Amino acid sequence: MLNYPDIDPVLISLGPLNVHWYGLMYLLGFFVAWWLGRQRCQRAWSPLRRDQMEDLVIYAALGVIVGGRCGYVIFYNFEKWVADPLWLFRLWEGGMAFHGGLLGVIVALLLYARRLGQPFFAISDFVAPLVPIGLGLGRIGNFIGQELWGRPTDLPIGMVFPRDPDQLARHPSQLYQAALEGVVLFVLLWWYSRKPRPLASVSGLFLAVYGSFRFVVEFFREPDSHIGFDLFDWMTRGQVLSVPMVVIGLTMLVAAHWRARIASMNRE
Repeated sequence: MLNYPDIDPVLISLGPLNVHWYGLMYLLGFFVAWWLGRQRCQRAWSPLRRDQMEDLVIYAALGVIVGGRCGYVIFYNFEKWVADPLWLFRLWEGGMAFHGGLLGVIVALLLYARRLGQPFFAISDFVAPLVPIGLGLGRIGNFIGQELWGRPTDLPIGMVFPRDPDQLARHPSQLYQAALEGVVLFVLLWWYSRKPRPLASVSGLFLAVYGSFRFVVEFFREPDSHIGFDLFDWMTRGQVLSVPMVVIGLTMLVAAHWRARIASMNRE
C-alpha cells in the first residue's frame, strides 16, 4: 500500500484568508493555457493574435467558474438547490463540475467568437489543446484536498486518505485522472493539432477522448455518496454525462473529415 503524502490543503493562511492548493491549481491552469496559446498564435493558421489571448482566457475563466458551479448544483445537487436557491452563490462552500464548466466555456467561446467575427469551431479547435494541462492540475488539487478519492482496493497502489472516515485503502483516482485527462490528452491533442486539421475535428477529438477517459476512470472513483449509481447499478453520474460527449465528439470528428474529403474531391 502506498503512503499518502499528507499535504495541508491550505497553502498559505493570511489572517482569515486561506489560500488553498486547489485554487492555486486553477490559476496555474489558466496561466499555462495563456502561455501555450501565445505560442500557438505564432502559427500561420491561428485564428487569434497574441494580444487577444488575455481576453480569451478571461472569457474562458468566467465560463469555467460560472458553468462549473451551475453544473455542480444542477447535475449533482439539484434537490439541495431547490430547497436553498441561494446556495448556488455560496462558492466558498465548494463544488464544481467539469461537465458544467465545459458548457460554460462553450457559451463563453460562442460569445468571444461572435465578438471577433470568427467561426466558433475555429476558436474551439484552437482552445481544445490548451485545456488538458489545467484539467490535470485541477485533479492534483483534488488529490491534495483529499476529495473525489477512489473506490476501495487491495492492490498495492491503494492508499489511505487521512480524511477518509472509513480509513480504507483506496484507488488514488485523482492521479489517474491527472495522468489521462492532463498528460495523455494534452500530448494527443497537441500532436494532432500541430498542423491544420478539418474544422471542428480537434474539438471533436477532445470531446471523444476526454469522455472515454472519464468513463473508464469512473470505475475506480467512488460514486457521490448522495447519488450512488444512476443506471444498471453500475453507471455513475459522471459516466452518464460522459456518454453524450463521446457520441457527439466522434460524430464531429467523422463529419469534419468527411466534409474535408468531399471538398477535396470537388476541387479535383
